[in-house]
Amino acid sequence: MSLTLFHSPYSPFVRKVRVLLHETHQQERVTLQPVQLTPVEPSDDLNQHNPAGKIPALRLEDGSVLHDSRVILDYLDQQHTGEPLIPREGPARWRALTLASLADAVMDASVLLRYEQFLRPEDKRWDGWQNAQLEKIDRGLGYLERDGVDELASRFDVAAIGAACALGYLDLRHPDYAWRPRFPRLAHWYAQASQRPSMVDSAPPPA
Repeated sequence: MSLTLFHSPYSPFVRKVRVLLHETHQQERVTLQPVQLTPVEPSDDLNQHNPAGKIPALRLEDGSVLHDSRVILDYLDQQHTGEPLIPREGPARWRALTLASLADAVMDASVLLRYEQFLRPEDKRWDGWQNAQLEKIDRGLGYLERDGVDELASRFDVAAIGAACALGYLDLRHPDYAWRPRFPRLAHWYAQASQRPSMVDSAPPPA
């Protein structure tokens, strides 16, 4: 039996999993099961396996289900024989996971902003709340520009995967958010990272 990944091609959190699968040569182990859901339109099929109702979720051969992209990445990174993309111990592990968590925070804010702008009726949108999400994105990218980009460029690990997927989602869902002129070092790194086969293969279809 293969693993089953509950997924949407537009989710940056799902994309992280698909990129790691590609980078560790595990794509053939996984069957993709599409799931269509929003915060107000859950998937009954997904909820049966994952009460949190979120994607990605990974059903293992024994029928148990892992959810949360960080848990799934950690599991999959221990299922191959190559160099780990998540350091196993020591300061390197905590630094990589901290940068990956920051990339997740950028994704969270970007997804919440998308929900606010796309799903919420226009007369109920809260400008202050949207601005707070944009500020969170600004802070995250600002930190990566100043203090993280050299590490991202040194190795395409869990932190780099997260950052690349976060930037890809901004381009997809928030094309008017002009991040490249303000974060040129990050833009230069992403121009190269986005051409990796794993990023090209996992790119979502045009929205």
